[in-house]
Amino acid sequence: MNVRPLFIALSVSISLILIIISMFWTPILWLFLIVAPLIFMGLVDLTQRKHAIRRNFPVIGRLRYFLESIRPEIMQYFVENDRDGRPLDRVMRSMVYQRAKNVTDTVPFGTQMDIYEPGYEWMNHSMYAGKVKVDEDPRIMIGGEHCTQPYSASLLNISAMSFGSLSKNAVMALNKGAKMGRFAHNTGEGGVSPYHLQYEGDLIWQVGTGYFGCRADDGKFSPEKFEVTSKHPSIKLIELKISQGAKPGHGGILPASKNTPEIAAIRGVKPQTEVDSPPSHSAFNNAVGLMKLIQQMRELSGGKPIGFKLCIGRKEEFIEICEAMIETGLKPDFITIDGGEGGTGAAPVEFSNSLGMPMLDGLAFAVDTLRGYDLKEDIKVIASGKIISSFHIARALAIGADLCSSARAMMLAVGCIQALQCNKNTCPAGVATQNPELMKGLDVEDKANRTYNFHKNTMKSFGELISAAGLVHHSEIDRTYINLRVEINRVMRYDELYPEVPIGSYLKNLKSQPVQ
Repeated sequence: MNVRPLFIALSVSISLILIIISMFWTPILWLFLIVAPLIFMGLVDLTQRKHAIRRNFPVIGRLRYFLESIRPEIMQYFVENDRDGRPLDRVMRSMVYQRAKNVTDTVPFGTQMDIYEPGYEWMNHSMYAGKVKVDEDPRIMIGGEHCTQPYSASLLNISAMSFGSLSKNAVMALNKGAKMGRFAHNTGEGGVSPYHLQYEGDLIWQVGTGYFGCRADDGKFSPEKFEVTSKHPSIKLIELKISQGAKPGHGGILPASKNTPEIAAIRGVKPQTEVDSPPSHSAFNNAVGLMKLIQQMRELSGGKPIGFKLCIGRKEEFIEICEAMIETGLKPDFITIDGGEGGTGAAPVEFSNSLGMPMLDGLAFAVDTLRGYDLKEDIKVIASGKIISSFHIARALAIGADLCSSARAMMLAVGCIQALQCNKNTCPAGVATQNPELMKGLDVEDKANRTYNFHKNTMKSFGELISAAGLVHHSEIDRTYINLRVEINRVMRYDELYPEVPIGSYLKNLKSQPVQ
């Protein structure tokens, strides 16, 4: 049925009737003031050509688009159960909120998880648990033989999130929380902003393919600018970002709506334009070049720990990097392994969903490759990719990581409600937005305390887990402690899923020719 002629006829008739009656009876005028906007909306719907639903069903058709716009909220608050939410379910989100608020994070009446469903994981405990109290603030020293300013890092740190992706209030809250808890705050590839420096929390300066903060006029790496920034006392580590889990091989994306004049000045780009970082680095084009750049950065920074971050893609490329370390004698102080499941900001759907090795697989491969070339002892490995709970930390350390970093958990700690609007500049919690009216709701002092509380309580929980396993120190955990149900009646330990490579076993296969 074609409703357009009927709508027009009814609209005109009702309008004329109401106008005539209102001439003699004033209250009808108020009714006309209500009906008139609806008639106007209907006429607009009939004349527009963008939406067929609105054109065929004026006014009523708008309801469809309204309901679609609030679908995420309806799903989150009324439809999904505690285990359905994506990317983080309500159980995980509630745990972060409770720890951040320093309130009870225990659960009643047993687990809600189906422990016989494939994919369920658990950790082996010991009947001799708790014999020794485990350190609740364990530290890892990062810095190899060429490093003169090693850094004592926490096992859990804030993963890379740029100012621009996050609001200035969120950045300040995270940094102050890091200062209070003595853990590190990764700047993300957007450069070091005044908000990263205000509370003097320890920083990991991330240098991406756009070289923001050390960017020459032509967009390439500037050693002079790098040297100046890298020597700031708050910068403890420097991380060269090769790729990230959300969009490996793509480069960062800063929407034009978030690229304010202030952010543009920090990054050295034009304001109010979309900023797409290049997919790869211009400062090197092979594995030897990467090692030389790392050594150059180490020298320019005055001997600070230098590492690189990547999501594992082509395995042979990581193998070439390890062989370049052997050939040149140059090594990074740390390597951050991100997973394809990572990411807090904007990314193309195909890149986010279908590119990059998942973190656990990438971590196992990287650790085993380093072991095979007898490099693991000299290089610390950081795991990054949906690290939310203390079990996630234990699992990563069991595979071979030395420490972890988390982005989404830290976002939740400062107030993120998983509204999934990180790429629209409309974050209602004021976390991932540059809208002053939205970010002003995020109180820096309160959220800094929550960041500190989340870290403190998660590390306390981690210590209890290690103690429950009967271990004295977190370094004792290995792949035999973690189990995965692969079928309803079949369980595999992680040492069976990821068989450990003997130390030095790859050296006999090392290429006879130096890597070019």
